[in-house]
Amino acid sequence: MDTRAAAERFTAVWERAWASHDVAALLELYAETCVHLSMPFREPHRGRAELEAYLRWSFTAERVTDVRFSPPLVGADRVAVAEFRVLAEEDGAAGTLAGCVFVRFDEAGLVVESRDYWHTTEGHQEPTGPAFLL
Repeated sequence: MDTRAAAERFTAVWERAWASHDVAALLELYAETCVHLSMPFREPHRGRAELEAYLRWSFTAERVTDVRFSPPLVGADRVAVAEFRVLAEEDGAAGTLAGCVFVRFDEAGLVVESRDYWHTTEGHQEPTGPAFLL
């Protein structure tokens, strides 16, 4: 398995599928027994069924206008990290979600573990500071 290819596929599919709320395309990236942590203090979603329920819940009221993922940084042990920024509207209010995702792949290139850290703010904004990744 080529970790860089898996990471690039991951970010490309997430960028496209988040924008269109294509849950099926997102689930194809994950191993059946994956573990996904959406925030540091939440319970993890274990397996594709729990991840699917979380994604459907997350997308319910969201209308996405723009999604961007940085090129992934690839490390040892089949791990990659990417930064993301999403412009969306929820209940008529514009908002920006910015964060990063840490991903570990299995030998087949499927996600076995992912961990997100993200923040939201009102209005559509670009992250401040140096243009490191996006």
